[in-house]
Amino acid sequence: MIDIKQIRENPEKFKKAARDKRFDVDIDRLLTVDAGIQENKKQLQDITTEINKVGKSVPKLAGDQKQKVLAELSKLKQKASALDEKLKELQPEFDLLSLQVPQPTDDDVPVGKDDSESVEIRKDGKVRQFDFEPKDHVQLGAALDIIDIERGVRLAGTRNYFLKGDGALLHWGVLRFAMDFMVGKGYVPMSVPVLMKDEAMTGTGFFPGSEDQTYRMEADQLNLAGTAEVPLTAFRMGEILKADELPLKFAAMSTCFRREAGAAGKDTYGLYRIHQFDKIEQVVICENSVEVSNKFHEEILANSEAVMKALELPYRVVNVCTGDLGRGQVKKYDIEAWMPSRKNYCETHSASKFYEFQARRMDLRYKDPASKKNLFCHTLNNTVVASPRILIPILELYQNADGSVTIPKVLRPYMGGKEKITPRQD
Repeated sequence: MIDIKQIRENPEKFKKAARDKRFDVDIDRLLTVDAGIQENKKQLQDITTEINKVGKSVPKLAGDQKQKVLAELSKLKQKASALDEKLKELQPEFDLLSLQVPQPTDDDVPVGKDDSESVEIRKDGKVRQFDFEPKDHVQLGAALDIIDIERGVRLAGTRNYFLKGDGALLHWGVLRFAMDFMVGKGYVPMSVPVLMKDEAMTGTGFFPGSEDQTYRMEADQLNLAGTAEVPLTAFRMGEILKADELPLKFAAMSTCFRREAGAAGKDTYGLYRIHQFDKIEQVVICENSVEVSNKFHEEILANSEAVMKALELPYRVVNVCTGDLGRGQVKKYDIEAWMPSRKNYCETHSASKFYEFQARRMDLRYKDPASKKNLFCHTLNNTVVASPRILIPILELYQNADGSVTIPKVLRPYMGGKEKITPRQD
């Protein structure tokens, strides 16, 4: 959510943000409603003052004069009631419109319509050149008897799967390695609920806008979170933190759920775009400082890059363009791993910086010792690793000519020291 004072002062800035981010929001209507609220509040305050003044005089009056003043008082109260009703009509529209206003981006974010116009920052690692015909992860998974998509679809519908045997162990091993890495970096490990109230979804910026991507539990008025970003960022919502508590640095392992509505026919093959997956998420809540936010944005990106380097997976980092940013994101880095079957670098991580956008919606503040004021916190988040998507480059890049898959060295301790996943013997 944006401070309405900023929108009043520079509406063109937010109109441009909406155009750049490709969000449809009526800034002019928001300002009209805001002006109506301000005028009605002013009139209501003036009338309330007059009511109090007139009311104090009534006990001193008698006869016709008293009746005249009481009649005047009744009219004032009717006007106040009408103004109050008008405010009750305007406020919901104001709230809805204000929630839709996107936050302007940092100056170094490229303007573009979609991910094809994001800008590469760097590449790391060497893309493997095969001297045999490589299989894709689905073929490898079937041959090694570690992935069963057919039965997953039969039991749960499209975009579902089973991981079996060493496939399940590899999946858990990646997650456990990533969590151990984050704990070693000083992040507090968290086990979080994945059923969220609307307040948490709205507070973190997913509502309004992502309802069609969210699994909704209507009977309980709860939502299955698509990322642990929601419970981690909202963990202290509505609270005033002490300055010495900051920064809060969390890492959570959770199952994530996404409907992928509107993605029919898109990335339907294999494990790339699925309804349910597991993820280690990192969240930072820090002081209200652009400089501090920028520092932590680089830190959470470096954490995820370190995991990719440890897994020895080739990847690139991109500065995501405006048209591929969410409503609240000021800037986002994507890490994209090389996936041989897709013949491209494909997204595996997203590192997002929000400044006070989420905290303002959640009323998450801290007592600033310098100004003695309660300031809104800044928030950031990034994937540490998401599986089974990360299994795509692991299986495809670590495969061998005999059909086996070499297990990355850092994951072997999580798989009982095993070095390879070998084909089943029929």
